[in-house]
Amino acid sequence: MLVKDIAERKEFKSVTGETGFERAVTAGFVGDLLSVVMGKAKEGSVWTTIQGHMNIVAVATLVGIPCVIVSEAFEVEEDTINKAIEEDICILTTDLSSYDTVSILKDMGI
Repeated sequence: MLVKDIAERKEFKSVTGETGFERAVTAGFVGDLLSVVMGKAKEGSVWTTIQGHMNIVAVATLVGIPCVIVSEAFEVEEDTINKAIEEDICILTTDLSSYDTVSILKDMGI
């Protein structure tokens, strides 16, 4: 599955344009503690979190995460968006809870 397949869902809005849309997603991860994401998320994961600060891009880059979904209507900082574009990482936002977000991803086969 590609990032664009997730981004096309009406529940999600890309704040990074079409950045990273052609990257592959092979797994999913949900969590807000960055050290846990670094230690447990798999390369190719779509990561669901409530974090919207610059460190999510650093963690996504380190792990090889092509797409971050910021759930629960949390805001993503402008510097974070710009750095994500630079690193070819898609950031999607949603008003849904993390639980509901992950449920959609699971239904999509992730």
